[in-house]
Amino acid sequence: MDYIPHFLETTRKEFERFKTMGERTFEQLSEQEIHFTYAPDDLSVALIVKHMVGNMLSRWTNFLTEDGEKDWRNRETEFEAPYSTKAEMLAAWETGWSCLFNAMESINQNNMDKQVFIRGQAHTITQALLRQLAHYPSHIGQIMYLGKSIKGAQWQSLSIPKGESEAFNKKMFNTN
Repeated sequence: MDYIPHFLETTRKEFERFKTMGERTFEQLSEQEIHFTYAPDDLSVALIVKHMVGNMLSRWTNFLTEDGEKDWRNRETEFEAPYSTKAEMLAAWETGWSCLFNAMESINQNNMDKQVFIRGQAHTITQALLRQLAHYPSHIGQIMYLGKSIKGAQWQSLSIPKGESEAFNKKMFNTN
């Protein structure tokens, strides 16, 4: 097995898996619930998504040729004025992920050893991918936690529901 294509495919699948977890949370939340906060300075789902999208567009636009922290990005405003509608939030979410996946398409065996920069610091492409593969799931975890907290008993688990591990394992291992 060739390491680079396998690594890129595996990394993309992990990004897709976490993207789906975010989307399965959004499906459970109403227009009002994406704006819920416990306290005035807390982040809502809509603000977390806004930050993620800002980061994605900055990091992945012209990924191989420009610093990942773009001059046009204003990170501080990502935590102000959330998307006004769920539709607007979902459209932005798709734009951010498309930027990431399109950038990944530009990575191959011929450029995998190229250095890329984030805030002036050199990264291998592997380091840059893994950096974001740690960053985005941390925020998706926040989104899921908020979703579960908001929905309470109506929350539909995104993994094995509490108390169902044994049944799940029996199914996975085809045992009775």
